Amino acid sequence: MKYKRILLKLSGESLMGAKQFGIDNKRINSYAEQIKKIHKSGHEVAIVIGGGNIFRGVQAEEGGMDRTHGDYMGMLATMINSMALQAALESHGVHTRLQSAIEMKEIAEPFIRRKAVRHLEKGRVVIFGAGTGNPFFTTDSAASLRAIEINADVILKGTRVDGIYSADPEKDKNATKYDNITFDEVYKLGLNVMDLTAFTLCKENDLPIVVFDMDTSGNLEKLLSGTNIGTLVSN
Repeated sequence: MKYKRILLKLSGESLMGAKQFGIDNKRINSYAEQIKKIHKSGHEVAIVIGGGNIFRGVQAEEGGMDRTHGDYMGMLATMINSMALQAALESHGVHTRLQSAIEMKEIAEPFIRRKAVRHLEKGRVVIFGAGTGNPFFTTDSAASLRAIEINADVILKGTRVDGIYSADPEKDKNATKYDNITFDEVYKLGLNVMDLTAFTLCKENDLPIVVFDMDTSGNLEKLLSGTNIGTLVSN
């Protein structure tokens, strides 16, 4: 098994599905079914979800709110999404643990690295909520940090696009897709994969990233069974 322990990064916006806001039940159930399949096949799965379908700290700044205050609101949004995914997974019979970077003892465990690793070893899916617990850091940074802390083999970044392109494929029909690309090439070409803090963490810790289309059902399972899906970023 090439990737035994994975960290799956999902965007909050992807949970909206066909909706303009909030959580689409069909989409979150589709994600839960896909995660259940790879979990049953022996992969250890940790997950980080964004909160952009509910609230983004950047929005708050645009409206004149203090960025720090807005970022904490965004962290709470990630917890709502994390709880929704936890409920969906458990309705499919998958044992989970939700850990929060901000203490919320009634609904989640505090993030404790050794506990998280033990849960993974025992076959539980671990969801990391509330980002890093600090303002000015994105959920991409949280995903990179948690992946390194739990010694994940790879970050799988689920998006609505099937990989990394030379330009935005939704705007430029001539955009070409990369199957494999190095961290240095991404820097040089100025491609947008993750924010630079998250991306640099992965590069310095030799943690590969696979960007793929999570919205196409079955892609996650195919990717982990060795099918050439998405774009691999590595050193």
